[in-house]
Amino acid sequence: MYVARVYVTLRPTVNDPEGLTIRNGLHQLGFDMVRSVRSGKYMEIRLDQDSEEAASASVSEMCGQLLANPVIEDYRFELEQAG
Repeated sequence: MYVARVYVTLRPTVNDPEGLTIRNGLHQLGFDMVRSVRSGKYMEIRLDQDSEEAASASVSEMCGQLLANPVIEDYRFELEQAG
């Protein structure tokens, strides 16, 4: 069994209105040192796979088909064997 930690973020050229809202809220709370915020998604997925290669291929396919929009988002993931 493997655990995939998937991080999905907007591409740098895509506007991030949620990030701007968070930055403005932080400024209102007195955190004026914050220059920018980019928001994203985090997912943990447990997979029953026999090998790391098979788990990696499955997670890549999931990200490409559903978890990330390849037009506006980038993704990366980390795999570790579940204990």
